[in-house]
Amino acid sequence: MTAKDCILGRRSIRKFKADPVSHELLEQIVETASYAPSWKHTQITRYIAVEGALKEKIAKEGTSIYPGNGAIISGAPVLIAVTILKNRSGYERDGSYSTPRKDGWQMYDAGVASQTFCLAAHELGLGTVILGLFDQAAVESMLGLSDDRELVALIPIGYPDETPVAPKRKPVGELLTYQT
Repeated sequence: MTAKDCILGRRSIRKFKADPVSHELLEQIVETASYAPSWKHTQITRYIAVEGALKEKIAKEGTSIYPGNGAIISGAPVLIAVTILKNRSGYERDGSYSTPRKDGWQMYDAGVASQTFCLAAHELGLGTVILGLFDQAAVESMLGLSDDRELVALIPIGYPDETPVAPKRKPVGELLTYQT
């Protein structure tokens, strides 16, 4: 599979087969995702694979903001909690901000890492969807995150039980402009 095939073929998957995802496969995906670029190579993204009773608790109690996400999580064999190490991206060694975006770079790093994770999963025949609507404080508490970490996304992962069609894309002329 070429990089373009992987990018064009990956869809957000919201329905999964009950087949388990091996820990070895998850480790392979994270190893590949570790090559995502990050601010000054800080590599702040950390993944937590959640299974069993805790996954179900998150699905039930951590998605009141959008219960549909709870159903997606419950239907997936594994939930990946994407977390970051705080106060590293966007900072200089002395603790000052490097740019006017301040610590906004941490979300950029987490986004790049999340998409890289999803593409690596797709290449191996797994489906994913990046979820942003959840009760962050409740899920962080359920995961027992330390104060130096922040939950930024949830990614249900498993073998797809649907084949969504790619939605229509905007034309390049609308997405790209040139200036001289």
